[in-house]
Amino acid sequence: MSRPPTLTLPPCARAYRLDTDRGSFAVQDARPEAAPIGTALLVPGFTGSKEDFLALLAPLAAAGFRAVAVDGRGQHESPGPREEQAYTQRELALDVLAQARAVREPDSGPVHLLGHSLGGLITRAAVLLDAAPFRSLTVLSSGPAAIEASQQARVRMLIDALGRLDMESVWRAMRELDPPEAADAATPPEIGAFLHRRWLNTVPEQLIATGRQMLEEPDRVAELARTGLATHVVSGAVDYAWPVAWMDAMADRLSARRTVIEGAEHSPNAERPEKTAEALAGFWSGVG
Repeated sequence: MSRPPTLTLPPCARAYRLDTDRGSFAVQDARPEAAPIGTALLVPGFTGSKEDFLALLAPLAAAGFRAVAVDGRGQHESPGPREEQAYTQRELALDVLAQARAVREPDSGPVHLLGHSLGGLITRAAVLLDAAPFRSLTVLSSGPAAIEASQQARVRMLIDALGRLDMESVWRAMRELDPPEAADAATPPEIGAFLHRRWLNTVPEQLIATGRQMLEEPDRVAELARTGLATHVVSGAVDYAWPVAWMDAMADRLSARRTVIEGAEHSPNAERPEKTAEALAGFWSGVG
Protein backbone atom coordinates (compact mmCIF):
# COMPACT_ATOMS: atom_id res chain seq x y z
CA MET A 1 0.00 0.00 0.00
CA SER A 2 1.54 3.32 -1.11
CA ARG A 3 1.85 5.94 1.62
CA PRO A 4 1.99 9.51 0.30
CA PRO A 5 4.52 11.60 2.25
CA THR A 6 2.12 14.54 2.28
CA LEU A 7 -1.55 15.28 1.74
CA THR A 8 -1.03 18.96 0.98
CA LEU A 9 -1.96 19.96 -2.55
CA PRO A 10 0.76 22.28 -3.93
CA PRO A 11 -0.23 25.80 -5.05
CA CYS A 12 0.20 24.83 -8.70
CA ALA A 13 -2.50 22.14 -8.44
CA ARG A 14 -6.23 21.90 -7.93
CA ALA A 15 -8.59 19.02 -7.18
CA TYR A 16 -11.79 18.56 -9.17
CA ARG A 17 -13.90 16.02 -11.01
CA LEU A 18 -12.85 15.28 -14.57
CA ASP A 19 -15.87 14.67 -16.78
CA THR A 20 -15.34 12.10 -19.54
CA ASP A 21 -17.55 10.15 -21.92
CA ARG A 22 -17.25 7.22 -19.47
CA GLY A 23 -18.14 9.08 -16.31
CA SER A 24 -16.60 11.47 -13.81
CA PHE A 25 -13.27 10.85 -12.09
CA ALA A 26 -11.63 12.60 -9.13
CA VAL A 27 -8.31 14.16 -10.17
CA GLN A 28 -5.54 16.40 -8.94
CA ASP A 29 -4.27 18.59 -11.78
CA ALA A 30 -0.97 20.50 -11.55
CA ARG A 31 0.09 23.04 -14.17
CA PRO A 32 3.30 24.96 -14.80
CA GLU A 33 3.27 28.75 -14.92
CA ALA A 34 3.87 28.78 -18.68
CA ALA A 35 2.17 26.66 -21.33
CA PRO A 36 2.94 22.98 -20.65
CA ILE A 37 5.36 21.13 -22.87
CA GLY A 38 3.33 17.99 -22.26
CA THR A 39 0.62 16.43 -20.11
CA ALA A 40 1.23 13.43 -17.87
CA LEU A 41 -1.73 11.21 -17.01
CA LEU A 42 -0.86 9.33 -13.80
CA VAL A 43 -2.75 6.09 -13.04
CA PRO A 44 -2.41 4.60 -9.51
CA GLY A 45 -2.01 1.01 -8.41
CA PHE A 46 -3.77 -1.62 -6.34
CA THR A 47 -5.33 -0.14 -3.16
CA GLY A 48 -3.96 3.23 -4.31
CA SER A 49 -5.28 6.61 -5.37
CA LYS A 50 -4.29 9.89 -6.96
CA GLU A 51 -2.67 10.99 -3.69
CA ASP A 52 0.15 8.51 -4.33
CA PHE A 53 1.43 11.03 -6.90
CA LEU A 54 1.00 14.16 -4.76
CA ALA A 55 4.72 14.58 -4.14
CA LEU A 56 5.39 14.44 -7.91
CA LEU A 57 3.01 17.23 -8.87
CA ALA A 58 5.12 20.28 -7.97
CA PRO A 59 8.43 19.00 -9.39
CA LEU A 60 6.76 17.90 -12.63
CA ALA A 61 5.06 21.28 -12.98
CA ALA A 62 8.40 22.98 -12.29
CA ALA A 63 9.89 20.93 -15.14
CA GLY A 64 7.21 22.28 -17.49
CA PHE A 65 4.68 19.45 -17.47
CA ARG A 66 1.02 19.41 -16.62
CA ALA A 67 0.42 16.40 -14.34
CA VAL A 68 -3.03 14.89 -13.84
CA ALA A 69 -3.34 12.17 -11.19
CA VAL A 70 -6.60 10.25 -11.26
CA ASP A 71 -8.68 7.96 -9.06
CA GLY A 72 -9.90 5.13 -11.26
CA ARG A 73 -13.47 3.91 -11.05
CA GLY A 74 -14.16 2.52 -7.61
CA GLN A 75 -10.96 4.02 -6.18
CA HIS A 76 -11.19 6.43 -3.24
CA GLU A 77 -13.09 9.50 -4.51
CA SER A 78 -14.23 8.10 -7.86
CA PRO A 79 -17.48 6.14 -7.55
CA GLY A 80 -17.97 2.70 -9.00
CA PRO A 81 -20.63 -0.01 -9.13
CA ARG A 82 -20.81 -2.95 -6.71
CA GLU A 83 -20.21 -5.60 -9.36
CA GLU A 84 -16.93 -7.21 -10.37
CA GLN A 85 -17.72 -7.13 -14.09
CA ALA A 86 -17.39 -3.33 -14.03
CA TYR A 87 -13.68 -3.70 -13.20
CA THR A 88 -12.41 -5.99 -15.93
CA GLN A 89 -9.09 -4.86 -17.32
CA ARG A 90 -10.74 -3.84 -20.59
CA GLU A 91 -13.26 -1.62 -18.80
CA LEU A 92 -10.50 0.07 -16.80
CA ALA A 93 -8.38 0.50 -19.92
CA LEU A 94 -11.30 2.13 -21.73
CA ASP A 95 -11.59 4.52 -18.77
CA VAL A 96 -7.93 5.49 -19.23
CA LEU A 97 -8.52 6.22 -22.91
CA ALA A 98 -11.53 8.38 -21.96
CA GLN A 99 -9.43 10.23 -19.39
CA ALA A 100 -6.75 10.86 -22.02
CA ARG A 101 -9.34 12.36 -24.35
CA ALA A 102 -10.66 14.56 -21.55
CA VAL A 103 -7.27 15.95 -20.46
CA ARG A 104 -6.06 16.69 -23.97
CA GLU A 105 -6.05 20.44 -24.64
CA PRO A 106 -4.69 22.41 -27.62
CA ASP A 107 -2.04 24.14 -25.50
CA SER A 108 -1.15 21.25 -23.14
CA GLY A 109 1.23 19.34 -25.40
CA PRO A 110 1.26 15.59 -26.04
CA VAL A 111 -0.08 13.13 -23.48
CA HIS A 112 2.42 10.92 -21.66
CA LEU A 113 0.83 7.96 -19.87
CA LEU A 114 2.17 6.53 -16.59
CA GLY A 115 0.88 3.54 -14.62
CA HIS A 116 2.09 2.56 -11.16
CA SER A 117 2.01 -1.13 -10.13
CA LEU A 118 -1.44 -2.46 -11.11
CA GLY A 119 -1.77 0.80 -13.03
CA GLY A 120 1.08 -0.38 -15.23
CA LEU A 121 -1.00 -3.36 -16.34
CA ILE A 122 -4.07 -1.18 -16.93
CA THR A 123 -2.18 1.47 -18.90
CA ARG A 124 -0.49 -1.22 -20.98
CA ALA A 125 -3.94 -2.60 -21.80
CA ALA A 126 -5.08 0.91 -22.79
CA VAL A 127 -2.13 1.35 -25.13
CA LEU A 128 -2.78 -2.07 -26.68
CA LEU A 129 -6.36 -0.97 -27.39
CA ASP A 130 -5.23 2.35 -28.87
CA ALA A 131 -1.72 3.79 -28.68
CA ALA A 132 -2.55 6.83 -30.82
CA PRO A 133 -3.51 9.24 -28.00
CA PHE A 134 -0.13 8.87 -26.29
CA ARG A 135 3.40 10.07 -26.95
CA SER A 136 4.87 7.61 -24.43
CA LEU A 137 4.16 5.01 -21.76
CA THR A 138 5.99 4.82 -18.44
CA VAL A 139 5.64 1.61 -16.46
CA LEU A 140 6.42 2.38 -12.81
CA SER A 141 7.09 -0.57 -10.48
CA SER A 142 5.13 -2.94 -12.70
CA GLY A 143 6.27 -6.04 -14.51
CA PRO A 144 5.71 -8.18 -17.57
CA ALA A 145 3.00 -10.50 -16.24
CA ALA A 146 1.58 -11.70 -12.91
CA ILE A 147 3.14 -10.68 -9.61
CA GLU A 148 5.76 -12.77 -7.78
CA ALA A 149 4.55 -16.00 -6.11
CA SER A 150 4.80 -14.90 -2.47
CA GLN A 151 2.86 -11.75 -3.26
CA GLN A 152 0.26 -13.82 -5.09
CA ALA A 153 -0.36 -15.67 -1.84
CA ARG A 154 -0.98 -12.38 -0.01
CA VAL A 155 -3.38 -11.15 -2.70
CA ARG A 156 -5.31 -14.44 -2.60
CA MET A 157 -5.69 -14.05 1.16
CA LEU A 158 -7.01 -10.52 0.64
CA ILE A 159 -9.47 -11.57 -2.06
CA ASP A 160 -10.76 -14.34 0.20
CA ALA A 161 -11.18 -11.92 3.11
CA LEU A 162 -12.99 -9.37 0.95
CA GLY A 163 -15.46 -12.06 -0.07
CA ARG A 164 -16.31 -12.85 3.57
CA LEU A 165 -15.81 -9.70 5.65
CA ASP A 166 -16.71 -6.03 5.56
CA MET A 167 -14.03 -3.47 4.66
CA GLU A 168 -13.42 -2.37 8.25
CA SER A 169 -12.83 -5.94 9.39
CA VAL A 170 -10.41 -6.55 6.53
CA TRP A 171 -8.56 -3.35 7.38
CA ARG A 172 -8.08 -4.48 10.97
CA ALA A 173 -6.88 -7.90 9.85
CA MET A 174 -4.34 -6.32 7.48
CA ARG A 175 -3.00 -4.09 10.24
CA GLU A 176 -2.40 -7.16 12.39
CA LEU A 177 -0.29 -8.65 9.58
CA ASP A 178 1.80 -5.49 9.04
CA PRO A 179 5.52 -5.82 9.81
CA PRO A 180 6.80 -3.81 12.82
CA GLU A 181 8.22 -1.02 10.62
CA ALA A 182 4.73 -0.42 9.19
CA ALA A 183 3.10 -0.02 12.59
CA ASP A 184 0.81 2.94 13.15
CA ALA A 185 3.43 4.54 15.42
CA ALA A 186 5.72 4.92 12.38
CA THR A 187 3.01 6.65 10.32
CA PRO A 188 2.02 10.30 10.91
CA PRO A 189 -1.54 10.39 12.28
CA GLU A 190 -2.93 12.36 9.34
CA ILE A 191 -1.45 9.87 6.86
CA GLY A 192 -2.74 6.92 8.85
CA ALA A 193 -6.22 8.44 8.95
CA PHE A 194 -6.08 9.04 5.20
CA LEU A 195 -5.02 5.46 4.44
CA HIS A 196 -7.92 4.15 6.53
CA ARG A 197 -10.40 6.53 4.87
CA ARG A 198 -9.14 5.66 1.39
CA TRP A 199 -9.49 1.95 2.11
CA LEU A 200 -13.08 2.35 3.29
CA ASN A 201 -13.89 4.50 0.25
CA THR A 202 -12.63 1.89 -2.21
CA VAL A 203 -15.22 -0.45 -3.71
CA PRO A 204 -14.45 -4.03 -2.57
CA GLU A 205 -15.44 -5.49 -5.94
CA GLN A 206 -12.80 -3.27 -7.54
CA LEU A 207 -10.17 -4.78 -5.25
CA ILE A 208 -11.34 -8.33 -5.87
CA ALA A 209 -11.41 -7.94 -9.65
CA THR A 210 -8.10 -6.09 -9.94
CA GLY A 211 -6.44 -8.42 -7.44
CA ARG A 212 -7.31 -11.32 -9.72
CA GLN A 213 -5.79 -9.44 -12.64
CA MET A 214 -2.46 -9.28 -10.83
CA LEU A 215 -2.65 -13.05 -10.28
CA GLU A 216 -3.60 -13.93 -13.85
CA GLU A 217 -1.97 -11.29 -16.08
CA PRO A 218 -0.28 -12.88 -19.11
CA ASP A 219 3.00 -11.66 -20.54
CA ARG A 220 2.07 -9.01 -23.12
CA VAL A 221 5.49 -7.42 -23.55
CA ALA A 222 5.86 -8.52 -27.17
CA GLU A 223 2.48 -6.97 -27.99
CA LEU A 224 3.52 -3.71 -26.37
CA ALA A 225 6.83 -3.68 -28.25
CA ARG A 226 4.97 -3.99 -31.55
CA THR A 227 3.11 -0.73 -30.91
CA GLY A 228 6.39 1.18 -31.37
CA LEU A 229 5.42 3.55 -28.56
CA ALA A 230 8.32 5.10 -26.63
CA THR A 231 8.48 3.34 -23.26
CA HIS A 232 10.23 3.88 -19.94
CA VAL A 233 10.54 1.26 -17.19
CA VAL A 234 11.08 2.79 -13.76
CA SER A 235 11.41 1.06 -10.41
CA GLY A 236 13.03 1.29 -7.02
CA ALA A 237 16.18 -0.64 -6.23
CA VAL A 238 14.05 -3.30 -4.47
CA ASP A 239 10.60 -4.55 -5.40
CA TYR A 240 8.69 -7.46 -3.92
CA ALA A 241 5.72 -7.44 -6.30
CA TRP A 242 7.75 -7.69 -9.50
CA PRO A 243 11.46 -8.36 -8.85
CA VAL A 244 13.82 -5.74 -10.27
CA ALA A 245 15.45 -8.36 -12.51
CA TRP A 246 12.06 -8.97 -14.15
CA MET A 247 11.74 -5.28 -14.93
CA ASP A 248 15.31 -5.15 -16.27
CA ALA A 249 14.49 -7.95 -18.69
CA MET A 250 11.20 -6.34 -19.67
CA ALA A 251 12.97 -3.08 -20.51
CA ASP A 252 15.43 -4.98 -22.70
CA ARG A 253 12.61 -6.69 -24.56
CA LEU A 254 10.90 -3.32 -25.12
CA SER A 255 14.12 -1.48 -26.05
CA ALA A 256 12.87 0.91 -23.36
CA ARG A 257 14.66 3.44 -21.24
CA ARG A 258 15.39 1.90 -17.83
CA THR A 259 15.66 3.90 -14.61
CA VAL A 260 16.29 2.53 -11.12
CA ILE A 261 15.62 4.98 -8.30
CA GLU A 262 18.12 4.27 -5.55
CA GLY A 263 16.75 4.37 -2.04
CA ALA A 264 13.24 3.49 -3.21
CA GLU A 265 11.23 0.27 -3.22
CA HIS A 266 7.76 -0.30 -4.72
CA SER A 267 6.66 3.36 -4.67
CA PRO A 268 9.45 5.65 -5.91
CA ASN A 269 6.75 8.26 -6.59
CA ALA A 270 6.18 8.55 -2.82
CA GLU A 271 9.56 7.43 -1.45
CA ARG A 272 11.93 9.45 -3.69
CA PRO A 273 9.65 11.88 -5.54
CA GLU A 274 12.27 14.45 -6.59
CA LYS A 275 14.53 11.84 -8.20
CA THR A 276 11.53 10.13 -9.77
CA ALA A 277 10.19 13.38 -11.20
CA GLU A 278 13.63 14.19 -12.59
CA ALA A 279 13.78 10.84 -14.39
CA LEU A 280 10.24 11.17 -15.74
CA ALA A 281 10.70 14.73 -16.99
CA GLY A 282 13.99 13.81 -18.64
CA PHE A 283 12.38 10.97 -20.54
CA TRP A 284 9.31 12.95 -21.58
CA SER A 285 11.45 15.87 -22.77
CA GLY A 286 13.50 13.48 -24.86
CA VAL A 287 10.53 11.93 -26.68
CA GLY A 288 8.85 15.29 -27.34
